[in-house]
Amino acid sequence: MSEHTPQHHHDPAHPVDPHVDPTIIDLVAGDPPVPITVWRTARTDADTGRPIGARLAYRLVAAYSRPGDAVIDLTTDHALTIACTTGGRRHHPGWFTDASSLIIGPPTRPDPAAQPDNGDLPDTGAWFGDDLTDTDLPPSSNPAIPVPDGASLAEATSLVVACWPLDTADATNRIRLAWLLTACARLLRPGGCLILVVTAPASAAAPEDFTPVVHAAAAVGLGYLQHIVAVTADTCGDAFVYHVTDEELLALATQAEQPWTVAHLQVHADLLVFNHHQAPTSQPNPRSEGGRRG
Repeated sequence: MSEHTPQHHHDPAHPVDPHVDPTIIDLVAGDPPVPITVWRTARTDADTGRPIGARLAYRLVAAYSRPGDAVIDLTTDHALTIACTTGGRRHHPGWFTDASSLIIGPPTRPDPAAQPDNGDLPDTGAWFGDDLTDTDLPPSSNPAIPVPDGASLAEATSLVVACWPLDTADATNRIRLAWLLTACARLLRPGGCLILVVTAPASAAAPEDFTPVVHAAAAVGLGYLQHIVAVTADTCGDAFVYHVTDEELLALATQAEQPWTVAHLQVHADLLVFNHHQAPTSQPNPRSEGGRRG
């Protein structure tokens, strides 16, 4: 079986203004280029020590799943639990064993007595514009079919979320990545997504190169769909910015009193989004079948 890995080009970005420093333009290389999305996501005191805050968890669930969808949660402390139960998703906790085997647990049963400890969380309708549990939402291009109890999650899972690295030891991390990608290729439905949440370390000598991860994902049919940067923001400042263009970034830089601050946003997580591609069905060729017309 042949493998088709994405070809990464490292051509420099050309700004529209020759006097603007091109280093302030962020672009994830690829063919085609992978769009960068900025999520301004507030973190509260209750999120201290958590790699994924409550608001970021809600956004992931709202953006990449629909009510009734199966969501596999491999994050630290299973951070998507409340967001999934609130939004009517079928939440499955997952974890790696000491031998790096991947275990997917049974669906989480909603606990009526369980309440989120984030007292300042707004109503989900005001948060996303639509209630996560609203049955009258406009139909999506690929409407969700709820997974029945006891049914297999193979090719029926809409979202898998895991924290990166999967282990602090490099060798174990690579083994777990192989298990995770293999499992996602079997579990994700066409159009389903794997999201790796990379939290910003307290100090890093250099940016991490995720090209090997992208290549490994491509080898099992997972394409690099999107790069999301979650930055800190005030509680009332949540907003989506989709597919930021070079011109928009340049406009932000030129409008700022101190343009260099554009490159110093306080990032608390990078989200690498991989999409499961459905293999195209081959159309039968009448001539190859040896049939005759007439």
